[in-house]
Amino acid sequence: MDYINAIVLLLNYIFVPALAYGSQLALGAIFVTLIYGILRFANFATGDMMSFGTMVTILFTWYFQSLGISLGILPTALIAIPFAIIFMVGYMLLIDKFVFKYYRVSKSPPVQLAMVSIGVMFVTQAVVRIIIGPSDRRFFDGEKFLIKAGEFKEMTGLNEGLAIKSTQVITIVVTLILVSALFWFLNKTKTGKSMRAYSDNEDLALLSGIDPKKIVMITWIIAGVLATIGGALYGLDKSFKPFTYFNNMLPIFAAAIVGGIGNPFGAFLGGYVIAFSEILLTYAYKKFFMYLLPESLEPNTLVQLLSTDYKFAVSFSILVIVLLYRPSGIFKGKIL
Repeated sequence: MDYINAIVLLLNYIFVPALAYGSQLALGAIFVTLIYGILRFANFATGDMMSFGTMVTILFTWYFQSLGISLGILPTALIAIPFAIIFMVGYMLLIDKFVFKYYRVSKSPPVQLAMVSIGVMFVTQAVVRIIIGPSDRRFFDGEKFLIKAGEFKEMTGLNEGLAIKSTQVITIVVTLILVSALFWFLNKTKTGKSMRAYSDNEDLALLSGIDPKKIVMITWIIAGVLATIGGALYGLDKSFKPFTYFNNMLPIFAAAIVGGIGNPFGAFLGGYVIAFSEILLTYAYKKFFMYLLPESLEPNTLVQLLSTDYKFAVSFSILVIVLLYRPSGIFKGKIL
C-alpha cells in the first residue's frame, strides 16, 4: 500500500484541476447571478461574452509577444487582460444601449429579455468567429509550469509526479482576490449598497434618489471584468475555442442555480461544487486503487463512474436535482 502516491495522484488529477476549473466557473456564475439579481434576466450570452473578452486578450497577447514583451514565468496575457477589459466593457455598454435598454425601459418581462440575450449570444459568437476564426487557439505562455511532474519525482523519489501550471495558481489567486474585492464593494461602498437596494426594490430605490442609469452601467462594468478575467483564465488553463465557451454555459448556470440565483457568494461556492462533481465522477480510479489495495485485489477495469464524454451530464443532473428538491439553491435568500 502506498498512501502518499495515492494522495499525490488525486492532487495532480483531481484537486488542483478542480480548484482551477471551479474558480473559472465561479467567475462566470457570479456574472450570471449579478445580471439576474440587478437587471432581472437570465443572460444566455454569458459564455460568448467570456469568449469575446478572451479573444481580445489573445489579440493583445500576440501583439505584446511580437514586441518581445514578456513576464518570464508568468503569462504575457496578464498584461493584455486590462486592455481586453476595456474593450469588453465598451462592447457590453454598446449592446446594452442598442439592445437591452429598449426592453428594460419598456418594462418587458424577464423571459423576453432572456430571449433577446440569445440573439446577442449568436451575434457575439459570430463576431468572435469572424475576427479570430473557429479554430483552437493556445496560449503557449499559459503552459509554463511552476512544478513539473518529472522534477517532483526527482525531488521526492515518489512514483507519482505533481505538475502545477503557473496559470492554475494564478487562476485560484486572482479569483479569490477578485471575489473578495467584489464582496467588499457590494457590502461596504455606497455604490455597492445602492446596487443591492436597487436589486431588492427598484421602486423604493428610485424614490431614495438612486440613479438607475448609474446602477446599470456599473453592473455591466463589473460583468465585463468578470467575463474577461474568467474567460481569459479558462483559455490560459485549457485552450481557446469559441464553441467551448458556449458549452460552458450549462455548468456556469448550474453553479449559479446551485448556489442560489441572485446570491454571489452562493454562485462562488457553486462553481467549486460543479467542478469537483464533474471531475470526481468522471475520473478513472484504477491507478488510485492499485496504490491502496493488495495486488490480488487490484481492479482490472478503469473504475470510472462516467466517461469524460458525460462531463456536462453531471452538471445537468445536479441542476435538475437542485431545481426539484431545493429551487432556492444552497443559500436561501438574495444578498444582492
